[in-house]
Amino acid sequence: MTISPSRLIERFYHEVWNQADEAVAREILHPGFRFRASLGPEKLGPAGFIEYMRLIHAALASYTCTIEEIIEQGERAAARMRFAGLHQGVLFGVAPTGRQIAWSGAAFFTTDGHQITSLWVLGDVDAVKHQLGQGHSAPAPNP
Repeated sequence: MTISPSRLIERFYHEVWNQADEAVAREILHPGFRFRASLGPEKLGPAGFIEYMRLIHAALASYTCTIEEIIEQGERAAARMRFAGLHQGVLFGVAPTGRQIAWSGAAFFTTDGHQITSLWVLGDVDAVKHQLGQGHSAPAPNP
């Protein structure tokens, strides 16, 4: 039976990310899964992704991903996202601040009808760094 990209995305965020369910990650991520995230380097396979997920959950307590919208076309889909967590571990080289941080992003998925084969997430890294007290807004470009 074919699984829609939307259903895979819902499971990926609700069960894998929000519940840190590594068994579901191994079930729905293709063995050749390619993951590229705004907060870290490219990871390969379910094991590479799980390693990254553990690091994010260690840095951000109560980490949650909220799906705001999914747009699906064939075996590809995009999701507009909201991410949040309590800064409890080192993130971007910043020691824990105890601050609740949140940011927006977009995720671009490719599936094969059964598993997620690739994912590229683009999050507002500047917003994260600003909330951690690390970044400043860039000046407006000159016309």
